[in-house]
Amino acid sequence: MTETTRPAADAAADPGARAPAGTAFVTADTDAAMRALGRHIAGLLRPGDLLILSGPLGAGKTTLTQGIGEGLGVRGPITSPTFVISRVHPPLAGGPPLVHVDAYRLGGSAEVDDLDLDSSLADSVTVVEWGEGVAEELAEDRLEITIARHPDDTRGITLTGIGARWADVALRPE
Repeated sequence: MTETTRPAADAAADPGARAPAGTAFVTADTDAAMRALGRHIAGLLRPGDLLILSGPLGAGKTTLTQGIGEGLGVRGPITSPTFVISRVHPPLAGGPPLVHVDAYRLGGSAEVDDLDLDSSLADSVTVVEWGEGVAEELAEDRLEITIARHPDDTRGITLTGIGARWADVALRPE
């Protein structure tokens, strides 16, 4: 896994805009590297965090979530919730539960509202696959993760922290 980072956008250019707290770019060349990135991300998380994952079919969204689940120490196995829409993975120790959502089959933010995710959001870590454009209203502060799968099967991952929660979080794996 290799990584590079880009500083946050200049919020002074538009004082009304919410600039990303920071963006990190990571390349993962194997599924094991995706899971390792997930474990790294899990170390940054706390109850109330929302992660929105986007990328094409087969990009590695569920593989990344498996690593997050391993890092959080939740009960598994973590599989794609495409047909059940949402799964709750309780913690095996004292950490937060992982709420794993697949918004692929949902028609928009109104159907995301119907899942009543806001009732568990404060106490859980919530990961929404295919969440771009439908789940942002769940929280002002969130971690947006975009995965691009390249022809050589490597993945380019962009981690973007949005809001005050992520302002001082070093997203880049060391």
